[in-house]
Amino acid sequence: MATETADPAAAATAATAALGGAAARQTYETAEEVLALYRPVMRALAAAAGPTTEVVLHNLDGADVDLGHTIMAIENGHVTGRSVGGPSTSLGLDVLKDRRADHDAYGYTGYTSDGRELRCSSVYFHNAEGDIIASLCVNVDLSPLQQARNMLAALLPAEQPSPDAPREHIGADLVSVMDSMISEAIHEAGRPVETMSRDDKIGVLERLDQRGATQMRKSIEAIAKRLGISRVTAYNYLEEARARR
Repeated sequence: MATETADPAAAATAATAALGGAAARQTYETAEEVLALYRPVMRALAAAAGPTTEVVLHNLDGADVDLGHTIMAIENGHVTGRSVGGPSTSLGLDVLKDRRADHDAYGYTGYTSDGRELRCSSVYFHNAEGDIIASLCVNVDLSPLQQARNMLAALLPAEQPSPDAPREHIGADLVSVMDSMISEAIHEAGRPVETMSRDDKIGVLERLDQRGATQMRKSIEAIAKRLGISRVTAYNYLEEARARR
């Protein structure tokens, strides 16, 4: 694997894709087995890509996964402010919906809870039954390159993300992950909360429900607070949103 590149994000994406090919060819009994095998790889990848690249291994094994405490190992955790024992991201919700699907994704965009843009890639490991038991995620902080990119914006083509690309929200805990998801849904409404109509707020609930945010603990209370409505009203709006689909 080459370790010298002018683009750590591209290098990390390519390296993760290569790991994904290897991971897809074998199965593992436990998340601990994955950790034992890939811990040195995580260290090597983080060292090669530099301090702006975070490498994380999540434990997703078992029927009752606690998304608030999935991180088994992490390198350069300062990138997102997380550590061992920390939470999953919003993509963990998608995995739990279908543990046997192919969730591998490379080079997609993620955001930290403080708004920094990341270039992310994720590889998922399966057991013999086909269930996902762990994930290896690489997150590259692009903020150090933002100033230079802005200066050269006229020379660089605008990137258009695929509409099918996953969306990821990363925070130091599930509360900040949820808050980031709510902020995005409100932003997509296209107007401040103070001027939102009833239908606008139902639309926010619908987007959050589709993305799994309403499955998170105390999510309805948090959404209601951000929308300036009562908890009971939020539940009523959620029922209306689901009835529309």
